[in-house]
Amino acid sequence: MTSTMAPRVRTLVLLLLAATGLLLAGAGPVSAHAALTGSDPRQGAVVDKAPQQVSLTFSEKVALADDSLRVLDPKGKRVDRGDPAGTGGTTYSVKLHSGLPDGTYTVTYQVVSEDSHPVAGAYTFSIGAPSKTSVSVDDQAAGGGVVGVLYGFGRYVSYAGFIVLVGGAAFVLGCWRGGTALRSMQRLVVSGWLALTAATLGLLLVRGSYTGSGKVGDIFDLDLLGQVLQTKTGAALVSRLLLLAAAALFIAVLFGAYDKRDDEEKRDLTFGLAIGGSVVAAGLAASWAMSEHASTGLQAGLAMPVDVLHLLAVAGWLGGLTALLVALYRAPVETPVDGAAVRRFSRLAFGSVLTLVVTGIYQSWRQLGSWSAFTGTRYGQLLLVKIGLVVLLVGIAWISRRWTARLAESGAAVSAEAAEEGENEADADADVEKERVTSGAVTSAATTESGAADAGAGAGSERAAQLARQRAAVDTARRKRERDADPNRFGLRRSVLAEAGVAVVLLAVTTMLTSTEPGRTEEQAAAASSSATTEANAAGALTLDMSFDTGGEDGKGVVRIDLDPARSGANEMHVYVLRPNGRAFDIPEVKVAFTLEAQDIGPLPVVPDHISTGHWSASGVQIPMAGDWKIAVTVRTSDIDQATVSKNAQIG
Repeated sequence: MTSTMAPRVRTLVLLLLAATGLLLAGAGPVSAHAALTGSDPRQGAVVDKAPQQVSLTFSEKVALADDSLRVLDPKGKRVDRGDPAGTGGTTYSVKLHSGLPDGTYTVTYQVVSEDSHPVAGAYTFSIGAPSKTSVSVDDQAAGGGVVGVLYGFGRYVSYAGFIVLVGGAAFVLGCWRGGTALRSMQRLVVSGWLALTAATLGLLLVRGSYTGSGKVGDIFDLDLLGQVLQTKTGAALVSRLLLLAAAALFIAVLFGAYDKRDDEEKRDLTFGLAIGGSVVAAGLAASWAMSEHASTGLQAGLAMPVDVLHLLAVAGWLGGLTALLVALYRAPVETPVDGAAVRRFSRLAFGSVLTLVVTGIYQSWRQLGSWSAFTGTRYGQLLLVKIGLVVLLVGIAWISRRWTARLAESGAAVSAEAAEEGENEADADADVEKERVTSGAVTSAATTESGAADAGAGAGSERAAQLARQRAAVDTARRKRERDADPNRFGLRRSVLAEAGVAVVLLAVTTMLTSTEPGRTEEQAAAASSSATTEANAAGALTLDMSFDTGGEDGKGVVRIDLDPARSGANEMHVYVLRPNGRAFDIPEVKVAFTLEAQDIGPLPVVPDHISTGHWSASGVQIPMAGDWKIAVTVRTSDIDQATVSKNAQIG
């Protein structure tokens, strides 16, 4: 039975790792948690004279560096004075040099949001009239590239290490103290500690490059490391390392000194370990809460302790589940994990699930803010996936509880049979002992005859000892086969293995969720953009947003049409192509056509000129008369993938 189960376990683990890799690979660059909600001059604006400064407004406070805001002229030369500063609230500005000539200017920004995630983007505005520009804004979002992958992997490993460390220790201390003598359990908890420690050190090194240049060579820049240590995230990572030193002492006592104490000392030591371990675990969880989602936004003072409880509940459930899986597969035949230990873990898991539900509901309300955000934002969609996985996990856990009850019943029956067999074996041993004493007396008299007989007896004793060891090994193997053949234990193993598999995927989704822009922030940014569009339309300009999907790779996005003054006669037209997350990107071709169906006019084709990344423009677009015009935009994202989207708008 064991030999057939091992390949299945390896195959399932490989499939789960592959699924996790696909999930993480599909996550792409980390989404910003602070969104650009306004700018002056606004995106695509054509101003009569050069402004004295450029101002950007974000959905939350951000951290700035000396070159966080840059303004480039059509030739790519910087025209800002550097050293951007806040002008109140969430608005930041940078001064411009005087006497700027006409043309198209590019504004780029790279800042760090209050919840530690990098935010980058760019847009253009024009002075006098649009012009060609040599500036090619890199479409790679902040936190992308090789450094972004390393940072994302480090985050995943740190979460996994925390769960295994805390959950494994909680399982041993609270559910099955016999696990303190099990080497495989010790290796599990130590592996969690090593993973969390290594990942924390790695995140500390990569952090500076991750929020800055994104270059691999900057990972070991000591100046960047010094800057990171002065930030909120750097302080959280250093605090985590200090707490891990205390966790190492906890592990040494739990797996070293604990098993050597008598029962009374163990009770006192258990109490001390429980208190100390709880404090260290809560501190480790707080190192995330104090620097990420919970530390900013709505009700931060309440959100941080709720986030700590949420993380501890996840560790207690999923980490304890991993420890139970190890106990079921690696515990020795002499001291297998019993039904009582599984029942204690079942109660721990049930309490953890209740905590997860309560804290999860609060976090969902805080991060989403509306029912529409469940389906209308990426955060909400990932949250729905997470909820589905949790429901699936709870369903499998219910099956595990049934196997646990059956295992407890069969365990009681086996104990009674073992007691009866023990009595029989004791009687048999007594008979054997009597026979041995009698034969020993005879042998003692016989061995005085010669020394050669003594040598033969010694060889016989050595052979007997060897046979005894072989019999013991065979007996152990037989009992292991009998234990593994128990249908209740076998069923529990399978259900717990399935739980662990779903938990791995759930952890991957959760890691992606913590790196995704909250739905509330995304909707606020969309509302601000809509408000800016309404103001522009009131001033005589027309702005239309149309979603497209060409069906190919990287084929989804939004195309924005700005028409000014949106009246009959000559008009200025700007076309912007944006990804679903609002980032500008280039595609091979954009074409626009105007049709006035009521008067059977058109389609009137317009092929705009490419100005900069994701920006096309056309001057002197002639609209012959006022009316309800159909504006159709054809976008081509590859040699064979294209789509045409359209909207009707009143012009004139």
